[in-house]
Amino acid sequence: MAVVLLSLGYLLIWPVILLLINSFNAASDWFVEPRTWGLKHWVNAFQRPGLLRSLGNSLLVWSMTVTISFPVGVTIAWLLARTKIPFSHTLEFLFWVSYMVPALPTTIAWITLLDPDIGMINVALKNLFGLDQGPFNIFSVPGIVWANLMGHGISIKVMLMTPAFRNMDASLEEAARVGGAGNLRTIFKVTLPLMISPMIMVFALQLLRVFQSFETEYLLGVPFGFYVYSTKIFALIRNQVPNYGEATVLASLTLLMIALIIPLQRWILERRRYTTITGTFRPGLIDLGKWNYVLFGVIATLLVLLTVGPLAILVLGSFMQRIGYFVLGFTLEHWRFVLTDPVFVKALRTTLILATTAAICSPLLFSVIAYILVRTRLPGRGALDLMIWSAGAIPGILAGLGLLWVFIGTPVLNFLFGTIWALLIVVMLQGKTTGVNIMKGVLVQVGADMEEAARVSGAGWLRTYFRIWLPLLTPTLMLLAVMNFVSAAGATSSIILLASRDTMTLSLMALELSSTAVSNREAASIISIFIIAFTMTGALLIQYFGRRLGVRHDMQAGVPAPQSRAQVRN
Repeated sequence: MAVVLLSLGYLLIWPVILLLINSFNAASDWFVEPRTWGLKHWVNAFQRPGLLRSLGNSLLVWSMTVTISFPVGVTIAWLLARTKIPFSHTLEFLFWVSYMVPALPTTIAWITLLDPDIGMINVALKNLFGLDQGPFNIFSVPGIVWANLMGHGISIKVMLMTPAFRNMDASLEEAARVGGAGNLRTIFKVTLPLMISPMIMVFALQLLRVFQSFETEYLLGVPFGFYVYSTKIFALIRNQVPNYGEATVLASLTLLMIALIIPLQRWILERRRYTTITGTFRPGLIDLGKWNYVLFGVIATLLVLLTVGPLAILVLGSFMQRIGYFVLGFTLEHWRFVLTDPVFVKALRTTLILATTAAICSPLLFSVIAYILVRTRLPGRGALDLMIWSAGAIPGILAGLGLLWVFIGTPVLNFLFGTIWALLIVVMLQGKTTGVNIMKGVLVQVGADMEEAARVSGAGWLRTYFRIWLPLLTPTLMLLAVMNFVSAAGATSSIILLASRDTMTLSLMALELSSTAVSNREAASIISIFIIAFTMTGALLIQYFGRRLGVRHDMQAGVPAPQSRAQVRN
């Protein structure tokens, strides 16, 4: 337990403490001048209006996104779970697919469509109606909100709330209809009040995402001088003369706001509880008549915008001489440029290493931590659980900045800076809070009799873990492997401060190409296509090999799979 607490504490908690400490280092150049303590950078931060405004901009974008996505997500979840809309389960699955598409390719696709000068939609409208200027501008606050909605803003809410709506008992709704209430009145008087608990839970979870976004705000906000806290920190550090002092102050202010948000989130979650599944559970579906097909068409159109649409636009843009200029024709030159670029080959290799390592090592690490929390009585489990929860609230850009100071300030670790090993540490620890808590839930449900039998038979902890627990946990491990593979393949904010030219990833390469000259957007589209194809292919391969691994284990045990499962039940 001491080793686990010290190791994780050094990588998860110490970087945060180091940020707070370094914010009081009053030296102008931290790498040249001796360290002096004072409030110089704090005073400069409060005197520079743009620094504090970036925090307000973060809250503005988040609040606008949630205000739109929350009611839309609730409505779609209700339609999929409580009505006879055609292919509801298929539509729900497609929302999961849209969530697996990283936010960066989606944003680049919408830039291709809604750029005020060369966006395909704006160019088409100007040619069609003879307009001098396109009516849409993705480089604006509404454009940032739209890109967030088309990214994961709506998908995550539908994913979380649809199962809750589907598991709700329909008896109270039927009683309301018997009492003369129509469908609309039943929804507002019965269904939504009963579902207030899961809706509050989803809202509380979204509170922790106030400071999580980076890619969309960087690509769409920086061109017109709109900074959120994460892009402001990145801009301060990547200046010709890096301003680490004020960047660290801004990070510290963000940490203080997060420290206020976490208790608020827990207070919201503990306010109310409603029972929606009882011993007499009876699911029920509402027939909306002809509106079933109309609403199916609306949701299907939204899913096209979330999934197929961005990929199709990226493919089309990658073959154009210049995006938005159809008269110039099409070419393969951009594909030839990307595929022969040594930086692309290096980025593809780095992304493969990071994603594969995260898919293999992260689930195993999370399962060991969960095992310690659930199956042992070692002292310090409460501190370990608190550490996992607290670290999960730290946004990627802050975690990356904190680890930057850890690697630079620790003599035995400074060789890690700019190497792939630093990135491996980051991507392996991504998703720690979600992964550990999913594994805890599974371990709690499994009885300890098989583990005790193995111990009585002379098996040690390691042999018991690999022969008993891992086979039982294989389905959950595969789920976490897919989640961590997708997360590592699209990582940007958590690794952007730690990466170098030698450790460029596909996502960082696409971000760099799309944020510079317009002529590079075609290449950025190609990189985005590879990111989407890479994540989808990796997720499918993990699922395939996971099933094969499960069958192989049953065969190695010397018994057929059905008999092995029967023995497990006994």
